[in-house]
Amino acid sequence: MALASISVDAVLLALKIAFLLLLYLFIWRIVRAASREMRAPQESFVLAPMAERHEKRAPRPGTLVVISSPDLEEGQRVELTHEALTIGRGPLNELQLDQDDFTSGKHALIDPRRDGVWVEDLGSTNGSFVNGVRLTSSRRLLPGDVLRIGETDFRYER
Repeated sequence: MALASISVDAVLLALKIAFLLLLYLFIWRIVRAASREMRAPQESFVLAPMAERHEKRAPRPGTLVVISSPDLEEGQRVELTHEALTIGRGPLNELQLDQDDFTSGKHALIDPRRDGVWVEDLGSTNGSFVNGVRLTSSRRLLPGDVLRIGETDFRYER
């Protein structure tokens, strides 16, 4: 009987020591993480409204001017906003090309970003072209670039 109580006391003591070690390890990790956070540079919440004001003053993304199209009038201007623009024959596109038989349902994406206006082919059957070169990935448009989607040609202007 005495032997059983000694072994139970020894097990309880070992469990208490293990619990204290885990508790100290946990506290040490919290202190270490907090000290890293204190050393890292932090963005001030006071400066956030200024950053938003600069964002509002971002330059106008530009314009797509129709060069030729079976659907749109030559010279028609499509003013780009700061929101993405999808082009295709489907009804959910912002710029719909119903009469262009070589345009896919959801053909291309025009994406104005801080670093410029980007164009991306959305897996169309006939592809999208910039200055006669087929798009294989997103590409930044430069003023004067000619964008071909189906049988519709646009010139990008700032």
